[in-house]
Amino acid sequence: MNERNKIVTPLLAVDAVILFAGGIVLIKRDNPPFAGSYALPGGFVEVGETVEAAAAREALEETDLVIELQGLVGIYSNPTRDPRGHVVSVAFLARGSGVLLAGSDARYAKVFLLESLPPLAFDHDEIIRDALSLAKAKLKKKLVSVTEQSN
Repeated sequence: MNERNKIVTPLLAVDAVILFAGGIVLIKRDNPPFAGSYALPGGFVEVGETVEAAAAREALEETDLVIELQGLVGIYSNPTRDPRGHVVSVAFLARGSGVLLAGSDARYAKVFLLESLPPLAFDHDEIIRDALSLAKAKLKKKLVSVTEQSN
């Protein structure tokens, strides 16, 4: 028996914090776990696919938006973050373009203002907090760069 066949590893997923129309895009999950709950667009990485490509594919499938990745938010690996088992998620900050429309396993997709985010599935509240910190840092860096160029 091949040694590789004995290896058991976590599943790999992606999540995208999509900034769009002045808010954050969330989907209402159609399937368990957390069916009927809001979540970030995302899903499992397919064999042979990069995490970046998976994030873009999942966003398109679930929201009909084309996304431009802005940066890596983080890797979320708590073994209890998903009731189906150990799932590691690579989360990205992204900007969306197009017309928002729910698809695949999303009941619907909606833009929420930061002040009115609903309760979220999985650990997506933590991912959003981290993504907003990243977005603020990127904005601050951009402002410093513009200020330095004008001096």
